[in-house]
Amino acid sequence: MKKTIVIMATALALVGCRENPFFAEWDTPYGIPPFEKIKVGDYIPAVEEGIRQQNEEISAIVNCAEAPTFENTVAALDLSGGLLEKVEGVLFNLSETDGTPELQRVVEKVIPMVSQHSSNIYLNSSLFERVQKVYADSEFARESGCEDCGAALSREQQMLLDKVYRAFVANGVALDSLKQDRMRQINSSLASLEQTFGTNLLAENNAFAAEFGISISQYAATMGSCSNRELREKMFRAYSKRGANGGATDNREIIMKILSLRQEKARLLGYDTPAAFILSDKMAGTPEAVDSFLETIITPAIAKAREELVDLQAAMDKDIADGLLPEGSRVQPWDWAYYSERVRKDKYDLDEAQTRPYFKMENVRAGVFATASKLYGISIEPVVGAPKYHPDVEVFRVSDATDGSLLGILTTDYYPRGTKRGGAWMNNIRNQWVAADGTEIRPIIVNVGNFTKPTADKPSLLSIDEVGTMFHEFGHALHGLLTKCHYKGVSGTSVARDFVELPSQINENWAFQPEVLSTYAFHYESGEVIPESLVKKIVAAGTFNQGFMTTELAAASILDMKWHELASVSVPADSPLASETVSPEDAARRLIDIEKFEAQARAQMGLIDEIIPRYRTSYFNHIFNSGYSAGYYSYLWAEVLDKDAFELFRERGIFDPATAASFKHNILEAGGSEQPMVLYERFRGAAPDPQWLLKARGLKYDMNPES
Repeated sequence: MKKTIVIMATALALVGCRENPFFAEWDTPYGIPPFEKIKVGDYIPAVEEGIRQQNEEISAIVNCAEAPTFENTVAALDLSGGLLEKVEGVLFNLSETDGTPELQRVVEKVIPMVSQHSSNIYLNSSLFERVQKVYADSEFARESGCEDCGAALSREQQMLLDKVYRAFVANGVALDSLKQDRMRQINSSLASLEQTFGTNLLAENNAFAAEFGISISQYAATMGSCSNRELREKMFRAYSKRGANGGATDNREIIMKILSLRQEKARLLGYDTPAAFILSDKMAGTPEAVDSFLETIITPAIAKAREELVDLQAAMDKDIADGLLPEGSRVQPWDWAYYSERVRKDKYDLDEAQTRPYFKMENVRAGVFATASKLYGISIEPVVGAPKYHPDVEVFRVSDATDGSLLGILTTDYYPRGTKRGGAWMNNIRNQWVAADGTEIRPIIVNVGNFTKPTADKPSLLSIDEVGTMFHEFGHALHGLLTKCHYKGVSGTSVARDFVELPSQINENWAFQPEVLSTYAFHYESGEVIPESLVKKIVAAGTFNQGFMTTELAAASILDMKWHELASVSVPADSPLASETVSPEDAARRLIDIEKFEAQARAQMGLIDEIIPRYRTSYFNHIFNSGYSAGYYSYLWAEVLDKDAFELFRERGIFDPATAASFKHNILEAGGSEQPMVLYERFRGAAPDPQWLLKARGLKYDMNPES
């Protein structure tokens, strides 16, 4: 009887497998997920089966009778987990772009499952023994210069091996069993807490939208045009209090738990702080290097912001003189955007009302595509009838313009909705790699934004900042689409965090070049190309308000570092940073109060009262849910690279074929197949000069410091 029950259960499972879309080959165009066939109930069974399959693959690697080699161990590990990656590529993309409550509940169940599974892999001592043997042999081969000993690897193989080896070490494989068990618990808890942080923030963003009738993505533009000072203050306070309003969606307790667990994880691995651990394999290397770098940025930025504040106050004084504001009114944080727009209009005769009509979303996207096509020899065409996960989505085939070969599939998803998190980003639904049989798998890339949605009588019209954002995210897409690596673990954007922003940020440089603007900036009603006089205004205003913008970005980066340079989130009860909440572990100590900590950080960095960090702690999604912990500095770090690199294009011509081909080959195609600085210097011919960033932002700089 028991045998019969088992057989019946197996049969039912097989039926379920046949019906679950994840268990079949997708006969859709280019293997795009058949979104219309995927139901919420399909994910967990598919994740479970994906985990089971990868466990079998791992067992096969561990039990291989042959001596460990790169191919039978490291490459085999890189190829494992195909089904699980297939499911995660869909699930986690949709959880960010169309995260219905039902889907979020699935994610909450899945995250601990995949976290535990990952821990099981990287804490598998038998698997690590094989990886370690390959690593040791390779180290010997490198040191000895042996080319015929059989252990010598290509640079891409070596980079993958190093990455895999470090992943095992970073996950605690060298720890004793008790500490390994604790590491599993920490990783699982962190995964769940970070997801909860994001879910809470989405709810807070939706509450803000419901109260003020604008999405979070529209906040900056609205603050720049809103003449009602009382309303500006109300919006500012609501915006800057997200995640710190009490109730079920308050993130402050979650943040303390996340930081405490990250601190414990760092200590287990032999590091004093999370920042020291996180930065150990990044370009920057150490917290001290990041701190020093940020200091060189924020000091001239604040100085410039003080100059800008004088102009803003002068504009406010005019309103005081006209009786619109009471005597003695001073610029406050909620006034900066409004009066900076006033100053921009006065100084440059330029405002958003002039520019937006020329930046219809579809036209800007066409300009983004055309620029990339001219630079890198690619063709981008719509895919008719392609599966979509939402009606707003559009799908494109990216191919080599010379031979028509497929490079990848691009999906654009540009409009806000209540189920989408704020901001803009790039995702991989499928990575690029070469299968065991030699078949090259090309990627499926998603570009996501939150631009103003078209209405019945007006298309989506972008701000100057939003135009830059579209170019930025497509730079990430190019990194994912053009990659030519053999292994998933180093393909595309699988590079050091402080290098990954180079392709995206350099792509912004083309957005407002006069010869590029003339190809896409057409008035949405008249079809008139953007007038040369308006282009000159945009270019002239290019460094406007950069003191403010650089300051808020650097301030957020410093705030991130200060949180992750902490060894503990508890302080003595008499500490000026102590909250009123007593730590249950020690009644004599209290948890850090987030607002007090932020105030101290602002004072230490010399931040003026009129500017707050771009992200405050309670809604800093980058560092508490998006993998940028102790890494938000990467945007400025990569901007040093991008501004330095673009100077080469300026010298030779912004569409110089040889320079574009070099950037394509050495950066976009290379992925993580070599050390970032090696790749950069191959392209540039020299190390980057940080002064180009300061110059590009209109800050004080000295290109000849020794003269």
